[in-house]
Amino acid sequence: MKHVKRIIAVMLSVCMLIGCVGCGSSNTNKGEESHSTKKRIIRIAHSQAETHPEHIGLLKFKKYVEEKLGDKYEVQIFPNELLGSQTKAIELTQTGAIDFVLVGTPNLENFAKVYEIFSMPYLFTSEEAYHAAMNDNAYMKKIYESTDETGLRVVTWYNVGTRNFYAKKPIKTPDDLKGLKIRVQQSPASVNMANAFGAAASPMSFGEVYTAIQQGVIDGAENNELALTSNKHGEVAKYFSYNKHQMVPDVLVANLKFLDGLSADEKKVFEDAAKLSTQVEEKEWNKQVKEAKDYAQKEMGVKFINVDVQAFRNKVLGVQKQMLKDNPNIRDSYKHFQTFNKKYEKEAK
Repeated sequence: MKHVKRIIAVMLSVCMLIGCVGCGSSNTNKGEESHSTKKRIIRIAHSQAETHPEHIGLLKFKKYVEEKLGDKYEVQIFPNELLGSQTKAIELTQTGAIDFVLVGTPNLENFAKVYEIFSMPYLFTSEEAYHAAMNDNAYMKKIYESTDETGLRVVTWYNVGTRNFYAKKPIKTPDDLKGLKIRVQQSPASVNMANAFGAAASPMSFGEVYTAIQQGVIDGAENNELALTSNKHGEVAKYFSYNKHQMVPDVLVANLKFLDGLSADEKKVFEDAAKLSTQVEEKEWNKQVKEAKDYAQKEMGVKFINVDVQAFRNKVLGVQKQMLKDNPNIRDSYKHFQTFNKKYEKEAK
């Protein structure tokens, strides 16, 4: 499967970068257009399957843009890392070979240090606080524009729930993580978090996790419920613990030159399409999480474990403090997000 993906990615890259007469399109100074329709082709890359809530959200993006600007633009969506890994797809977006890429915020940490804030363990104390903070458009706009000098800009966020540990053995307390090899995202904060729990952090590509658990290279990973079913991790890891250590959004990143080249009316259409896609993804996410948990329990034999979250939170307080000390770029965001934590903690009492 990896070999097939590489072949497809290479073929598509060739089509994009050299005009590829056989692919039925050519490059112009306004971007790539179809010979037959003369429409500007808008390419969006992501790493999820066609059934994933994010893909469904992007289908709404495509539909809205084409309804409003179908005489000018055709939106093409490439799932399953068909255009390469998230890192590769970001590079292609920077160069303008593709126009949008959907990635996790840890992938943007090398482009703007403020994005490290989302990798902080227990940044948000509730999902309500998390959602309210991410929907604070005026503040998030400042974060989204932090990558402008790199030629990239985030246009919206997608909810991917809470990240939790799952493994071949039960994890009921932080001590149960000691000595376990756990796959984490390729972010220093995530590595430090896993190590603080006593685990051996193993950063690797998400696509490698199933085989790594199956072959005993790692003992488990950390992600949301959909990883158990959509990526079949529930076949090899039978224990899922709700310790809720991170709430890390995925973000839709655009090539800034493309955005700046749009007319005011066109830009409004793309902005509205992005917002609508987030709304659709959110609704579909909530639905699929319930379905995934039910399927994982009944069909895959996965056991879901509720734990004392505070015990896990206490283990990583030092990680939070060290991050704030080492990265001044996240301090304002940390302070701002705490206002949402305090608000929803009061409402819960």
